[in-house]
Amino acid sequence: MSDHLITDLSSLEALFGPVAAPSIAKETDRLHPLYARWIENARFALLATSGPHGVDISPRGDAGALVRIVDEHTLLLPERRGNNRIDSLRNVIADPRVGLLFLIPGIGETMRVRGRAEICVAPDLLDSFAVDGKRPICVLRIAVEKVFFQCARSILRSGLWREEADTSSVPTPGAMLAALTAGGIDGPAYDSALPKRQRETLY
Repeated sequence: MSDHLITDLSSLEALFGPVAAPSIAKETDRLHPLYARWIENARFALLATSGPHGVDISPRGDAGALVRIVDEHTLLLPERRGNNRIDSLRNVIADPRVGLLFLIPGIGETMRVRGRAEICVAPDLLDSFAVDGKRPICVLRIAVEKVFFQCARSILRSGLWREEADTSSVPTPGAMLAALTAGGIDGPAYDSALPKRQRETLY
């Protein structure tokens, strides 16, 4: 198996061939007005970070636009209520480099943003992101360094937005917790209470 590993950059580039011109042309170091408009329509993204304990990727979502665009170089991402693991935020403290992958249901293309984040708790800023009187715990201020859109092939291959997807074989959160705790957590009870708890603690 080791005879078939790619371990150097030249071999990797030879494996894939040249980059297509549009794939180079679409990359910018700022939020082009059309990229900004695309992101303004996104309510969901994956946030990637890296720190002393490794890399992390976690979901972020909101009822409206997920991020606020300050200018062509700056995004604001509110940190809403969650499970308090704060894996991403711990990483940002250690290493400010972040990546965001924005998705819009029904759209095959995704938008990729790379930059550097800092954690802000300015009261007026938190107030400006309040929903139903509930402020985010903090806000990530992200200095944009690279932006480009990703083609739709992966979304098309996976059929991600197909409504007819069969989820009957997917284990529930309760089932997974019950297995991981050897029955210490009552799986069916957890699943039964989860929808109400999630609705009541969105913000």
